[in-house]
Amino acid sequence: MNKRLRLVFQLAIFSLLILVGCRSTSQDEFVPLDYTEADVIHNEIATITKLLETESVKALWRASLLQHNSSVEHEAIAQVMELCGQKVVQQYHAALDSHNYLEARRLLWSLEAVDYPLDEVPQNQHQQLDEKIASSVPGYGIVQDSPHPVADYISGTVTIWVDLGIHVSRGLGYANRAIGSGFFIDKKGYIITNYHVIQPEVDPEYEGYSRLYIKLSSDPETRIPAKVVGWDPLLDLALLKTEIDAPYVFPLGSSQDLDVGERIYAIGSPAGLEWTLTSGIVSAKGRRLLAMGPVMQIDAAINSGNSGGPIIDEKGNVEAIVFAGMLEYEGLNFAIPVEYVKSQLPILAAGGLREHGWIGAYGKDNPADEFSGAPSGLLVQYLMPGGSGQRSGLKKGDVITAINGIAITGIDDFHNVLKTMVPQTIITLSVYSPASNTDDEATGSERLLSVYLEKRPNQPGYEIYQRDLISNAFLPIFGMELQSASHKKKESYTVVSVLPGEIADESGFSVHDPVEIIKLEVPKTKDALYAQLYTKKRKNGYFEVSIAVGAPLDSPFYF
Repeated sequence: MNKRLRLVFQLAIFSLLILVGCRSTSQDEFVPLDYTEADVIHNEIATITKLLETESVKALWRASLLQHNSSVEHEAIAQVMELCGQKVVQQYHAALDSHNYLEARRLLWSLEAVDYPLDEVPQNQHQQLDEKIASSVPGYGIVQDSPHPVADYISGTVTIWVDLGIHVSRGLGYANRAIGSGFFIDKKGYIITNYHVIQPEVDPEYEGYSRLYIKLSSDPETRIPAKVVGWDPLLDLALLKTEIDAPYVFPLGSSQDLDVGERIYAIGSPAGLEWTLTSGIVSAKGRRLLAMGPVMQIDAAINSGNSGGPIIDEKGNVEAIVFAGMLEYEGLNFAIPVEYVKSQLPILAAGGLREHGWIGAYGKDNPADEFSGAPSGLLVQYLMPGGSGQRSGLKKGDVITAINGIAITGIDDFHNVLKTMVPQTIITLSVYSPASNTDDEATGSERLLSVYLEKRPNQPGYEIYQRDLISNAFLPIFGMELQSASHKKKESYTVVSVLPGEIADESGFSVHDPVEIIKLEVPKTKDALYAQLYTKKRKNGYFEVSIAVGAPLDSPFYF
């Protein structure tokens, strides 16, 4: 079962805790810089100069913040901004000369986000870069309007065979292997599968033997060596390459064209039974089982070994990729929309580990409000201390309405744009601030912010737990914000807000409820936080109760 699914069910049945001591203070508190102080300016310039040696784009971003927020003219600020800008421009031209168009696009976005002037750049430069990137990416440009024989679909699907050597149990050795599925997306032998199928090949924590092969339907006896080109643990995708001509190449469709109830087909090797075709329907869309976007629920028969296989429509277009099935529940299976594959292919094809960006924030969709004038977008409900979002001037209560001019109506739109980007990129956020966040108490305001994409941690909630006060960290983790209720008793708090639909809300907490944190526990995997709380909940008639709650330290609402 998918790791996230297992965690959800573990939390649902959580009742007994092995708990350790509570922490209520921050280990890494961030104090926003006062750019009017000469010492702060001097120290920041020194930091930027050092950053420029290894992280030029981050140095450029820090220099732009310094320049934008300083209230006085300072020659040294202008000099360091120019120094950073010149270096990034040089790297941009070097990327163009070496035909590294993905890198050139990252640097161009960053320069534009801080309004650094670029000479002799065509107005359609972004379009040209996108076209050059697409021309070199496997799997783009294949179109299919009519169905093919089922034999073609079978020949384009492969069995992924990961030889893990010998497993020793009770003094006896057994052949150990992992089996999955995949499918060709390019005539040159490029294959899409799940990351978890080939994980031993690229996971630095795996210390055992591992060899990767594929098997074709036309020659099931021969193991053909393959290599991993790029992999994405967060979206559970991997791009493989084998040195053969693909017997059949699947076109990549669009899952947006599928509605609930429409017929789909799955091809794979369930339980090692190679090239099995099953059928079903789209049961639901928008299931939030991945941290970077919703997935599709299907009822086609899926078993161990189907992972990484294609979900196709009546015409043979790939609409999704199998990634999880709940074997104990019949017909409850999940697939990754093909749009995620298409957005990741340029980055996967570049090779290596695909890392995602984030700005250290948490939030939900914000519908438009005609009465207040607030637009639809992504509502910022929490900002991590010292995160790039907070450093850039983003505030709790702001609404993000666009990234680089692309409209954002909620968290899914935000993630979809970020799927095309990599960390160490400066982006431009269009932000609406309500009246409560501005100096003007009558109306809200709109502004542009330059924000640096940092590397998204494996468990964003754990990063927040480590860097913020526990009273603040409870908001993104459990969905309730706490306020200290006693100077003498540090573990005593009062609930000041509860997010609808989150764990605190479902557990019956209300505003003004008293809460005492008895114990907290984070397992070795750092993927969940368990808490034992003592409270008098208003919804329970203020009866005293000790309650155990648990929450995953990752969710689709971190960004």
